[in-house]
Amino acid sequence: MEERQNWGKKLEFMLATIGYAVGLGNVWRFPYLCFRSGGGAFLIPFFIMLVLCGIPLTYMEMAVGQYTRNGPIGALAKLCPFFQGAGVATVMISFLFTTYYIVIITWSFYYMFNCFTDTLPWTHCNNTWNSEHCWDGSKVNWSATDNGTRFIQPNGSRSPTEDFFIENLLERSSGINEQGTLRWQLLLILLMCWVIVYFCIWKGPKSTGKVVYFTATFPYLVLAILLVRGLTLPGSEEGINFFIKPRWELLLDAKVWVLAAAQNFNSLGVAFGGLITMSSYSKFNNKIVRDVLTLALVDAFTCLLAGFAIFSILGNLALNQGRGVEEVVQEGPGLVFVIYPQAFNTMPVSQLFAFLFFFMLVCLGIDSQFASVEVIVTTIQDHFDPAIRRYLKRKEVLVAVVCFFSFLFGLPNITQGGFYFFQLIDYYAAALSLMVLAFFEVIAICWFYGAHNLAENIKTMTGAKPNIFFIACWFVLSPLLIGGIWIFSMIQYQPLSIAGYEYPDWAIGLGWFIALMSVACIPAGMIHAVFYTKGANILHKFRNSFRSKMTAENRSPINSDKDDVILTKISIATFADQPDCQPPAKHCIEL
Repeated sequence: MEERQNWGKKLEFMLATIGYAVGLGNVWRFPYLCFRSGGGAFLIPFFIMLVLCGIPLTYMEMAVGQYTRNGPIGALAKLCPFFQGAGVATVMISFLFTTYYIVIITWSFYYMFNCFTDTLPWTHCNNTWNSEHCWDGSKVNWSATDNGTRFIQPNGSRSPTEDFFIENLLERSSGINEQGTLRWQLLLILLMCWVIVYFCIWKGPKSTGKVVYFTATFPYLVLAILLVRGLTLPGSEEGINFFIKPRWELLLDAKVWVLAAAQNFNSLGVAFGGLITMSSYSKFNNKIVRDVLTLALVDAFTCLLAGFAIFSILGNLALNQGRGVEEVVQEGPGLVFVIYPQAFNTMPVSQLFAFLFFFMLVCLGIDSQFASVEVIVTTIQDHFDPAIRRYLKRKEVLVAVVCFFSFLFGLPNITQGGFYFFQLIDYYAAALSLMVLAFFEVIAICWFYGAHNLAENIKTMTGAKPNIFFIACWFVLSPLLIGGIWIFSMIQYQPLSIAGYEYPDWAIGLGWFIALMSVACIPAGMIHAVFYTKGANILHKFRNSFRSKMTAENRSPINSDKDDVILTKISIATFADQPDCQPPAKHCIEL
């Protein structure tokens, strides 16, 4: 086997984890959740759940990856073989994630390329591709209110930005039943995105570590520019007020606390396999807790920064249209591809601000994308059969194969009906099944392997045990919180619908099949572990499948510093076979 690589510098590892955790959810989900779930009051459950759930689980995953020096499957197989299926499910989630998340990057590139015009194409309805529903306010309707006049958009009409998104970018069909043809412009951009991802990770941490210097830092420059610009616009105060004005009564709503926990969970990337994978390339004696706290603080800061930047500009948009802020804010793709471009139309040098914004989205998305691809690549490297490894020995070839197959499986998302398929995967692949995987991962590590054993492993690596607070969270609080979120999400489940469009029964069934693709790996892994575990009978096999493989032999601090110890194939002969090799000869090793 090849020697396992390490990150070139500690800063590269930190930037890679920050780039992985800080993604599009910080920009299009957190501000909306904060606005809808109590404003400034939402920050209380958000930070409480960050301390009780987000930080401890991030610490747990990074410690497991660094100690086992394996991806999610190998890590769980070593700690508790019975639950190795949770690791397989994590890799399956990452694969599904790579096939549709990169579509958002593709859309962002498409918008970027359309910024190089004298007038942004989504400012009016005079383009050849505009539909009859497009309405740009050329015939303005106003109605009198107590506060003056109010902007009225005709029923059934679309804004130019919404029409650009539907008619130009997507060429959206009437439903998932009509997939239509591939959008060749999006096909070429999608291929370009996969080429970029390939060259970001084709050399492992050596290449990834260099890319993140730019992709993980540039979004903060853009957010700062947008915030400064937004604060100078009329109406920005009203937008920020809607964002942070506390509504204390909502703290009594259990759903707000569940949403706060879920936001931390999804934003930090717990149970997606990325934290375990990237930490597996860290030095053995890396100080984990400092990395965890840095990551959590940067992620929370990014959520707040994005919220202020977005709502300051949305306040100006609402003022220009004579509408309330609550009427223009949306969640998800609608915010960044419909509402935000609409806000750029009224800005001077609108092309520049639009280009910077969509380039920021590309940087935010590409970090999360190549980290998810790395989960798959690392898993294959760690667990491929030697016969197959012979053909995929070089990582460059393996990464190319993974990227190619992910590209093929992502093609349904860029057809004329691809937007419906995109929403289906996003809803069922991650939202519904992620908590199930996280629950089994946590109980496998914290209950069956043992929170105290994990604490001892951390002491072996860093020289100090984690605080008793983390052990308590691992053993009690985190499993209970994840279990509660899982149950609550099942109680609150509603079939997917988009702006009044109801998915047919077969599509809902397909969604559940996608969700079960990952969840089914858990019981399958349990059966596999019991079948292949040594034992006199089925009961002994079952009992032995819970025993950890982390024996004294593989607890040595491998690759602890620059003077790394590299384990290679060792031919061991008995002392009788080599009379001149008798203890205590210095050149002999007694095993």
